[in-house]
Amino acid sequence: LDQKQTEKSVTELRAKQHLRLFFETGLSIRAIARSIGASPSTVGDYIRRAKAAGLAWPLPEGLDERALEARLFPGATPPARVERAMPQWADIHAELRGKGVTLALLWQEYKAAHPEGLQYSQFCERYRTWRRRLDVVMRQTHRAGEKLFVDYAGQCVSVVNRETGELRNAQVFVAVLGASSYTFAEATWTQTLPDWCASHVRTLSFFQGVPELVVPDNLRSAITRPHRFEPDAHPTYTDLAEHYGFAVLPARVRRPRDKSKVEVGVQVVERWILAALRHRTFFSLDELNHAIAERLEWLNARPFRKLPGSRRSAFESIDRPALRALPAEPYVFAQWKKVRVHIDYHIELDRHYYSVPHTLVGRELHARYTERTVELFHRGQRVASHMRSPLPGRHTTVTEHMPEKHRRFAEQWSPERFSRWAETIGPATAALITQVLHTRRHPEQSYRSCLGILRLAKTYSDTRLEAAAQRALTLGAHSVRSVESILKHRLDEQPLDEAPELPLPDDHDNLRGPSYFH
Repeated sequence: LDQKQTEKSVTELRAKQHLRLFFETGLSIRAIARSIGASPSTVGDYIRRAKAAGLAWPLPEGLDERALEARLFPGATPPARVERAMPQWADIHAELRGKGVTLALLWQEYKAAHPEGLQYSQFCERYRTWRRRLDVVMRQTHRAGEKLFVDYAGQCVSVVNRETGELRNAQVFVAVLGASSYTFAEATWTQTLPDWCASHVRTLSFFQGVPELVVPDNLRSAITRPHRFEPDAHPTYTDLAEHYGFAVLPARVRRPRDKSKVEVGVQVVERWILAALRHRTFFSLDELNHAIAERLEWLNARPFRKLPGSRRSAFESIDRPALRALPAEPYVFAQWKKVRVHIDYHIELDRHYYSVPHTLVGRELHARYTERTVELFHRGQRVASHMRSPLPGRHTTVTEHMPEKHRRFAEQWSPERFSRWAETIGPATAALITQVLHTRRHPEQSYRSCLGILRLAKTYSDTRLEAAAQRALTLGAHSVRSVESILKHRLDEQPLDEAPELPLPDDHDNLRGPSYFH
């Protein structure tokens, strides 16, 4: 543009030179052309136009270059400049967060309202120029209801034990929606898996909806194996995601811009919430979270500096309509564990035994357990479920899981087979196995204990097992742990009348424990 204006000014200056040289010096048209470096036809055109306009030298006073050009070229007056309606770029930026909305669509709508407006290429270029003036994080275009970014703040908050005065640091969990920057924060004692999952449940309840994606950092509690293309999420975290219907998309390692929204969100929480609470003393986690919630309400209502509205207004207009509905019931924290089905078609979990269909004997299952329930899965299909029991050493058995009349294991494992095996070791061992077989309602429930006792002969010899069985019968200790303890401490080699009393294990069959009376 500056170059065109310069060329135009040079042309106007030459027009005056043409007239001065012709009228004042009397040079020929060819001589004037050679003098000023123009073509003879151009010089002749200027002279003819000046004569037609009645101009002579010197020019009238007050006739500047623009007026001279108008006299010489009366039909070349440039058209009046059209003022074009400019889009509201902040509104365009907000509209782009809607699902399926593009610059081409927004330009068509703008052009329909303003036919004399910008063309598409100018529209895009001017929007990008405007967007470059925003912060790096604000420049990113996040779709409505698409991503939720989660992380822990680097700063902790101290909570004082009112009785002892001891200080305990609380972690601060932060979640930010991508499109609206609507923020949630709370304090938890740890960053472990239970607190991590519980914070997600409360976050989604706070937003009253579920996004399409959750973008966490590579926290060890959530991501068991970070990987650029196929990271492995913890089974419990995956279970939570399936319950709510969102996908987990961990940020790449050492790529902070993948989660820049929550990085800024953490910074905002530290500056406007934690810093504001730095002089207060908190005596409980609930008291701390109540103070955080009050400041959070203020933060979400605080106006943006470079965009219209606030986090709350942006959430109500952009993210909330796009979030999916919450499930009917909140997620209940569950843990997962690989277990194997033993010959008595039971699996062990926290020293309690739960039955599964007898056809799964020897198979590896996945146990999903909460505070109240135990579910068992084989190849992704649930094969059994039980109420969780706190009683160690006991069995929870479903009758349908047992083989009809136990014929399936009659040839392989039976009370008679265990008795015959025990008799080959000695009479005391046979008597001990008989005692164990009669301590269960169903003999199959005692197969594990019998097998454990008889296999001790491979480690300690038949002779020592027979002596240990005799001592166990005398003490009334019929469990595998008791017999193994006798062998381990070589009590079987001491005379019975001199042997010290063997302390019974906590899970002895004759000890009920305090939990029995609840």
